Amino acid sequence: MYSCIRIASSRKAWQQHRTNRAMTVIDQTNPTRAPAPLRLGMPAPDFQARSTCGDIRLSALRGQWVVFFSHPSDFTPVCSSEFAELARRQAEFDALDCRLIGLSVDSLYAHFAWVRALHDVLGVRIAFPVLEDPSMVIGRAYGMIDDQSADSTAMRSTFYIDPDGVIRAITCYPHNVGRSVDEMLRLLQGLREVHGTALLTPEGWRPGDPRMLMPDSTSERPDWFCRREDRA
Repeated sequence: MYSCIRIASSRKAWQQHRTNRAMTVIDQTNPTRAPAPLRLGMPAPDFQARSTCGDIRLSALRGQWVVFFSHPSDFTPVCSSEFAELARRQAEFDALDCRLIGLSVDSLYAHFAWVRALHDVLGVRIAFPVLEDPSMVIGRAYGMIDDQSADSTAMRSTFYIDPDGVIRAITCYPHNVGRSVDEMLRLLQGLREVHGTALLTPEGWRPGDPRMLMPDSTSERPDWFCRREDRA
């Protein structure tokens, strides 16, 4: 009832979307219907849903980076540890012009109770929105929930969405292994660093480190395939 999923049907549709915002609509009368798998470079399915911060429509956040992540359930150990650390470090995401959005199948009322408990027990304030998805329509559209699953306990997924609404990175963890907020920030920083350029970030790259250049087969340098930029 509260979720509206829209997805461009193809790369051609995405190109048209960038000029006229035309999108096809997933059939919400059949929430178990499996959508096409999402891949890097595809437009993020639009949605509108209730959250702990009011109604959220993804397309209204264009112009900012978005880290959209699912969690199996409220009041669970791993999820609580992740949310607490994200809350402590939200200012770092804010400084990167990035919005955090969480999601689970639990109801909005359960979200409010959990957010309150996290404040009372761990002393953190969850200022980013946590979406409800009781019909699992959003979770299934994003592949966060297996099509054959009766609940959302199978995985915790994270989607990194650029200011144009395009998916730039996807990570997926099992329900019993927590995500690293350090790595979430590092990945976001790397995506922002190379966005719209032909540059690359090497293993373990951190802001301020040299970036890598695309291979140049015409070069006579022995490192033509793994050159780093000069920052003289």
